[in-house]
Amino acid sequence: MNKVLIVAAMAALLSAFFLLDLGRFLTIGALKDKLIQLVAWRSATPLLAGAVFFAIYIAVAALAIPGAAIMTVAAGALFGLAWGTVLVSFASSVGATLSFLASRFVLRDAIQARLGGRLKAFNEGIARDGPFYLFTLRLVPVFPFFLVNLLAGLTAMPARTFYWVSQLGMFVGTLVFVNAGTQLGRLTSLAGILSPGLLVSFALLGIFPLIANHAIGLLRRRRVYAQWARPRRFDRNLVVIGAGAAGLVTAYIGAAVKAGVTLVEAEKMGGDCLNYGCVPSKALIRSARHAHHLRHGSRYGFADIAPAAAFASVMARVHRVIRAVAPHDSVERYTELGVDVVQGYARIIDPWTVEVELNGGGTRRITTRAIVIAAGARPFIPPLPGIEDVGYLTSDTLWDAFARLDAPPARLLVLGGGPIGCELSQAFARLGSQVTLVQRAARLMVREDPEVSVLVEAALTADGVMVLTAHHALRFEREGERKFLVTEHAGAQGRVEFDVLLCAVGRAARLDGYGLETLGIDTSGTIGVNEFLETRIPNIYAAGDVSGPYQFTHVAAHQAWYAAVNGLFGHLKRFKVDYSVIPWVTFVDPEVARVGLNELEARAQGISFEVARYAFDDLDRAIAEGATHGSIKVLTVPGKDRILGATIVGEHAGELLAEFVLAMKHGLGLTKILGTIHAYPTMVEANKYVAGEWKRAHAPQRLLLWLARYHAWRRGAVT
Repeated sequence: MNKVLIVAAMAALLSAFFLLDLGRFLTIGALKDKLIQLVAWRSATPLLAGAVFFAIYIAVAALAIPGAAIMTVAAGALFGLAWGTVLVSFASSVGATLSFLASRFVLRDAIQARLGGRLKAFNEGIARDGPFYLFTLRLVPVFPFFLVNLLAGLTAMPARTFYWVSQLGMFVGTLVFVNAGTQLGRLTSLAGILSPGLLVSFALLGIFPLIANHAIGLLRRRRVYAQWARPRRFDRNLVVIGAGAAGLVTAYIGAAVKAGVTLVEAEKMGGDCLNYGCVPSKALIRSARHAHHLRHGSRYGFADIAPAAAFASVMARVHRVIRAVAPHDSVERYTELGVDVVQGYARIIDPWTVEVELNGGGTRRITTRAIVIAAGARPFIPPLPGIEDVGYLTSDTLWDAFARLDAPPARLLVLGGGPIGCELSQAFARLGSQVTLVQRAARLMVREDPEVSVLVEAALTADGVMVLTAHHALRFEREGERKFLVTEHAGAQGRVEFDVLLCAVGRAARLDGYGLETLGIDTSGTIGVNEFLETRIPNIYAAGDVSGPYQFTHVAAHQAWYAAVNGLFGHLKRFKVDYSVIPWVTFVDPEVARVGLNELEARAQGISFEVARYAFDDLDRAIAEGATHGSIKVLTVPGKDRILGATIVGEHAGELLAEFVLAMKHGLGLTKILGTIHAYPTMVEANKYVAGEWKRAHAPQRLLLWLARYHAWRRGAVT
């Protein structure tokens, strides 16, 4: 109601201004005609005249009434240069701030709710550089100030910051117009003030802060590099440290644009994803799923069969898959692409020099214009008492350790209920292990919506996994050959016996041994980078797990483009990395796939949303496949079909997600998905049907009622 009153009051005042033709008083001619009377009034009652002028100017500025420039001239004519400048400077800033506050109160919440996450980067930019850009705009009096007030009110800029920056930024323009007012007799129009020369001067004045900011940036860069001697010549354009997803793609892009690129890798080409993560885990999950199908053959018209013990063969297949994919990431392939591949341990000596301790012995020093750190991450091992005594495996080490086993571990303890822990728990349970999963949080996969956690826990439990949520791991104990985890749950301690421990509680960036400390780069967590993926040293970049914020192979590859392009061409044009549409998939059965916001995140960020759902138990292909578990949930802007996020739980969820990723990336709404032909019978029809659910919920009921009457009239049922 208060918002309505404010809008109504502003509308009434503006209407009165135009209906009463008050604008006729805000002209050079009217000012000249009334100048003698106005000067006499000011002389007789200077305080009252100043107060009335001040109040009227505030109203004119706050309501964006045409005439602020005339009133500024009038201030000079009536009060002189000094007092006129003081009055206008403060009145204009107060009026602009009132306009700013009105915009904030009336419009900001609605705008922020509608645009939600898309404004996150904008808000962060305003928080960082907003005062600078506001000051720049205030220096140019030909720019519509009311528009500046309105847009600034939609941001998170503090009102006091807006006020003082406006006061400072408008001072020069105010001084020019007030000074012109002291010479009112010579003026015939405002054009006399805003001559082409003066306009050019104002434009240059507005550009000056941008030039100054660039100069400040150059000075900062010089200060950063001051302690090192820059080489006169460089061996390479780009040195990339780490041959995982981020490093490989960075090197590939550099070679594609014919740059001199050196790729340094100390261990296996392909990094974690090929050798320890994505590729082997998905191969294992596929074999485990086949074992699951054999046990439940009756669901498809066959007898249930207990799979024969073939764990060694399963692990052999995992390693065959790794070997089959490895040529894509091999030294030979990248050498053929034109990349100089060096196998050894890299250490950054200075911003332009990398020293490599070669695996075959000796060292090699390489000078380069830019460096990209893509060293990846390693499994995090919780510092629990006794963990070294009982021994442990990680998602990195289990593949070689289990390759020597004829059978899976009888009792496997998995510590951690995130995506890795859930995937491997289910896979090994299906392969025959008795698996216990211990999760400190109250539910699995805490970044997903609670209903997703419930479904995943039910799926794991159905496969025989003992899921212990809200269990705090205290310590490990060993009694001879027996191993135990001591936990605390609901105030009571318990013990879990196991044969093999698998730690899956997260991953930490690899930061040791690269010389980052000597460069002043923080190594306490991930490498801090800006929106261009630059570290504190502008020509040193970081991409992938080593920098975050997402530890996904596809995000690492996405970042690699920005690291490569900014590293090679940043002196000409830099590009800000875009995280607006990030998909991710957890390969449990049923799969969990998501892009954009879920309900949990939307509520945490205060973003309004609507939900459209479609369950797979109504989908023809899912019924035929026996894959009716799961559903699609799409979050949209209230009343609009614009997608804020989608969560899919079900068979092939990762593949189904692609359509929503494409739609969000290119601004396509659910109506476009609904209007797209999807082949029948396919699982991807579910995407169209969830769009149909949204459409049904937003059907124009009043129009449909009239259509019903129309059709009845056409049948002759209504006269």
